[in-house]
Amino acid sequence: MAKRIMTVDDSASVRQMVAMTLKKEGYDVIEASDGKDALSKMSGTIDMVITDLNMPNLDGIGLIKGIRAQAAYKFIPVVMLTTESQAGKKAEGKSAGATGWIVKPFTPDQLLAVVKKVLR
Repeated sequence: MAKRIMTVDDSASVRQMVAMTLKKEGYDVIEASDGKDALSKMSGTIDMVITDLNMPNLDGIGLIKGIRAQAAYKFIPVVMLTTESQAGKKAEGKSAGATGWIVKPFTPDQLLAVVKKVLR
């Protein structure tokens, strides 16, 4: 069975690029437009979450905290995909429970390398 990955970003074009890249590699993809939307779609098996940091309604840090608060998803990998590269933001993400960090712009190969690394 294919691994299911949720991609969360308020930019439709970023979501589409991430989804297309992952689907080409055989992953099932769930798309969400912000943290609130993502939490409402958290059901069944989700193997990984790739989320933006800066989003309306609920940002990436809030989303990670919401995911970690649910027993079923407490230990799934959550990777931040964001334009933020400041050490303080990374530390905040890590303390909330982020598994990794990819800075935009990124290449499909970079994304897949991280996905394969955290899902092995």
